[in-house]
Amino acid sequence: MLTAPAAGAKGSSEPSPVVELDGPRGVDVDQAGRIVVSEADGTVSLVIDRGRHPKVHEIGSVPAGFLAPAVAAGRPGQVYALTAGGEPDTGAATLYLLRQGKPAKPIADIAAYQQGDVDPFNTEGVPEESNPYGLAALKDGSVLVADAAGNDLLRVYPDGDIVTVARLKPRMVEVPEELPDEMDGEPLPPAGAVIPAEAVATSVTVGSDGYWYVGELRGFPATPGTSQIWRIKPGSRDAVCDPEKPNQGTCRRFADGLTSIVDLGPGSHGSVYAVELVKQSWLQWELGLADPPVGGLFRVRPGGSRTELAAGQLILPGGVDAGRHGRLYVTGPVFGPGALSRIG
Repeated sequence: MLTAPAAGAKGSSEPSPVVELDGPRGVDVDQAGRIVVSEADGTVSLVIDRGRHPKVHEIGSVPAGFLAPAVAAGRPGQVYALTAGGEPDTGAATLYLLRQGKPAKPIADIAAYQQGDVDPFNTEGVPEESNPYGLAALKDGSVLVADAAGNDLLRVYPDGDIVTVARLKPRMVEVPEELPDEMDGEPLPPAGAVIPAEAVATSVTVGSDGYWYVGELRGFPATPGTSQIWRIKPGSRDAVCDPEKPNQGTCRRFADGLTSIVDLGPGSHGSVYAVELVKQSWLQWELGLADPPVGGLFRVRPGGSRTELAAGQLILPGGVDAGRHGRLYVTGPVFGPGALSRIG
């Protein structure tokens, strides 16, 4: 990790690098205003963004995966880290508790839980597959986990018990015109065909209104403009987020029309910040159709209206959280050399 002096004018809407990081993704601001960040090798650190020379303190580390873990600041002195997908009992797909100077403590094996909590709406892959991707801490000491393979939101208690809060159903989408005729030697559905696409729950945050918000990436064919944000009543269990009935039950649609959401952060007055990995969709990036892979950061207000911030300036962003004095912190690119940056 390399520290870097803050650049740019205070209040600027342009990203201003705070510290350089390798493959940064997770970001969360604790009660003291310190920023928790994660890197591709599993390192989790605290960043104090004051003055011209920010200070960085390593908290600990968790097993490295195919990308940096998600992080969340819990009660004072506690930080949670969530490793991405893998098999049970491997250290992957696991929630850890970190305390300064102590080894990471595994709290819950998410992959093991999903073996018995299969996705009833699965349309591709293995129904019991797990790829926990998003994380948010609650005041009672429990945490929320968004599982991108299980297409659900889980709640993990301090003793390791897990309950399923909500399941996100697939939605019917049109195959976009930009895709090739085949991929990996297999023919793709023709442009305009309507097929089911999984939700891929990547992100979760607790809004300023206390509700729980979940964001979608959107599975194959990753049609742009089909990612939703769901608003879930706190304390819910076994709720269903249904795009065919988006205004019923304890999980209701908050916003639609976004693309490849990978993180959410709380905003003021009931708004939510949403990070798009690639505005043309993650699939078009993987196919080499989005170069450069420009992502997006939006403030989404109740009712679904949104404003883009730092337009055209974020490459493969991974995370966002709100700090003090109207500042936002974003991480990225999620692969290779990157930074924790400040906006505002």
